[in-house]
Amino acid sequence: MSWLQFLETKPVEEQRSLVLRSGESVPVRWVRDARARRLRLIVGEKGIRLTLPRSASIKLAEQFLFEHRDWLQTQLAKQPVRDTRPFARDIDSRLLLRGEHLPIIWSEGRYTRAELGEHGVDIVLSAKATDKQLRATLRDFYSQQARADIGRWLPKYLPQLPRAPLSFKLRALSSLWGSLAPNDALSLDLALVLGRPSAFEYVLVHELCHLIHRDHSRRFWKEVEARFPDWRDERDYLHGEGLGIKTELRRFS
Repeated sequence: MSWLQFLETKPVEEQRSLVLRSGESVPVRWVRDARARRLRLIVGEKGIRLTLPRSASIKLAEQFLFEHRDWLQTQLAKQPVRDTRPFARDIDSRLLLRGEHLPIIWSEGRYTRAELGEHGVDIVLSAKATDKQLRATLRDFYSQQARADIGRWLPKYLPQLPRAPLSFKLRALSSLWGSLAPNDALSLDLALVLGRPSAFEYVLVHELCHLIHRDHSRRFWKEVEARFPDWRDERDYLHGEGLGIKTELRRFS
């Protein structure tokens, strides 16, 4: 892809206000994306986002928002108060992993490290370790656990694909759960390892199926269905619990 092509496809973002039926004015991120085929509205950890095709008119987008303002107000009311403070040794005693809050077993040692133990997560802290270093260690721990899951699932799906992904990258994503780049490099949200494993596996399958069909056509969803029949349950789970696990991962930044 040339630099000019990149600029033409790069999403363009602006912020506008929407007045709900209650009279409250809320900010909405308008993101014009050349890849978008329809208007899409989500409520995520960064607030309200409206994704729209480059050709969509402002009038059409405003009408769409107006028609969905009651839904938005309901979704905003459902958002629980999240614990957004940084993870700290003197406060936290459990760690969220694969949908479970595991007890932390603290100990002292020469090097700071975290391992999955028989009764929870064993965290060894050096005498000079700071909370920032502890959070970096736990991000590495989550990455190791996520890669172990991917390594366990991949052999089941790779033989059915035209090719393997070029690479895998795990990182915190703001709204998406995964993406497949034009060069077949696959990115997955590290927060997935905090949620239930079946949802993580579904997202992996979803992105792998983009190696066959790059769009979200019926043919694409048939490929997903053939490999992961319960994908709708996992999509619903991520819609309901996704914000919570994304917020939890941010505590380790």
